[in-house]
Amino acid sequence: MLSKLALSSYNGEEERSEKKMKVQNISNIDKFFEVVDSCQGKVELVTGEGDRLNLKSKLSQYVSMANIFSNGEIPELEIIAYEKEDIDKLVSFMING
Repeated sequence: MLSKLALSSYNGEEERSEKKMKVQNISNIDKFFEVVDSCQGKVELVTGEGDRLNLKSKLSQYVSMANIFSNGEIPELEIIAYEKEDIDKLVSFMING
C-alpha cells in the first residue's frame, strides 16, 4: 500500500513558515528516519495531546515509535517541517518510498 500525505501551511507567530503533514501507512520506518535525520531544520511529531517532539532526536524517535508502532507499519502521523528542502525530502519519500 502506498503512503498517503496531506499538507497544510501555517505561518506562526515567529513569522516563520511551517508545513504540517499528515502521513499515513509508512511501512519502511528505517528509511523514514534516514530521511528525517538528513533534514537540515527541525522536524517534529505532533502527539495526540498536541505536544511536539523533535524527530531528529533518537530518544524521541524511540519513544514516539514505542507509543504508536503497530504491526510493522505506522498508521498515521502528523509531522511539521520548517525548511523547504526538508519538506521536499519528506514529500519525495512519501511519494517514491
